[in-house]
Amino acid sequence: MKLINIGFGNMVSSGRLLAIVSPDSAPIKRLIQEAKDRSMCIDATYGRKTKAVILMDTDHVVLSAIPPESIAGRMPEDTEEEEAEYE
Repeated sequence: MKLINIGFGNMVSSGRLLAIVSPDSAPIKRLIQEAKDRSMCIDATYGRKTKAVILMDTDHVVLSAIPPESIAGRMPEDTEEEEAEYE
């Protein structure tokens, strides 16, 4: 299990991560609101502006103040090799 730093010392499991998206579009804003209504939203922004929305396979939505490009750059390199093994 590899952990990815999403800012301010918070980590998520790379094996559980489905997508990292920008919070700007209306469908993503609806998804965030629905997750909050279901108590499945984890706010890791520490009061800052949300720059990335992380969708997990556990149906959790994680909000981060780190841009999606930075989070994607922190992904472990061997994850791509694991995906190639399954093809």
